[in-house]
Amino acid sequence: MAPSHRTGPPAVLNETAITAGGPGSRRGILIAMKIAVGYREWAPPPTLQSRLTCLWSSRDQPGTLVLPDGCTDIIWAHGRGAFVAGPDTGPIAAPAQPGPVLIGVRFRPGAGGDLLGVPLRELRDQRVDLADLRPDLHRALPPDLDPDQVAARLTRLTGQLADTSPLDRAVGRACQLLARPAARTEDVAAHVGLSPRQLRRRCEAAVGYGPKTLQRVLRFRRFVSLVDAAADAGAPADLAMAAVASGYADQPHLTRETVEFAGLPPAALIRTRHPAIHPHHSA
Repeated sequence: MAPSHRTGPPAVLNETAITAGGPGSRRGILIAMKIAVGYREWAPPPTLQSRLTCLWSSRDQPGTLVLPDGCTDIIWAHGRGAFVAGPDTGPIAAPAQPGPVLIGVRFRPGAGGDLLGVPLRELRDQRVDLADLRPDLHRALPPDLDPDQVAARLTRLTGQLADTSPLDRAVGRACQLLARPAARTEDVAAHVGLSPRQLRRRCEAAVGYGPKTLQRVLRFRRFVSLVDAAADAGAPADLAMAAVASGYADQPHLTRETVEFAGLPPAALIRTRHPAIHPHHSA
């Protein structure tokens, strides 16, 4: 996961991103992108949207609390090179001081394990140098690259890998279904033609944890998205309404899950992400 990110749709950069081939090209691969100060996300090329939620960059950005999202990232750090941030099950505190330039690709849940050549359960809650997993990719992403060229190279390498590594489409579809608040894992397994045991085994390999944990993480991210959207609108989040809309049984259920995934109760998490916003507690 990135040092800090939002859960809304990534912006599509225009004047700062140059692509090869344009709208009629096979992949529309980035060839250059000016890395701006702060944290930014942008949409991947159309042919990689089944694999990636976004590309992102962080420059002179103070660290924040990194929260689980079910995703896996390949991250290039200026001066260090590339490493993999595996799927998290708890919060990661990034350094408070601005760090090096970071540029990454974020894989959708279930879309990265085959590309890295290792079951993602082995990378759960880990940060692993890419050299230990894919030495070929590591050599292509040296630590002294021009940061403005890194996104292009990451995109090209991801596209090349995707061409030779088919997705586990059953797990991909299961991930989509598990994002629904009312989904039941047994029904999802049946819908994609797998037994519950098969789904769990394949989810652990392709996502990093089983379907029930993924469902809990995605429910938590729905809550985070709702409070972020409220903050962007300048309104305090109503915790009771956000809990119900996210799929929690009640506020105590929300509190237990938020403490597990963020290390903070809901109101404190909102204050951390949006210091000017004070959450509202419904009667």
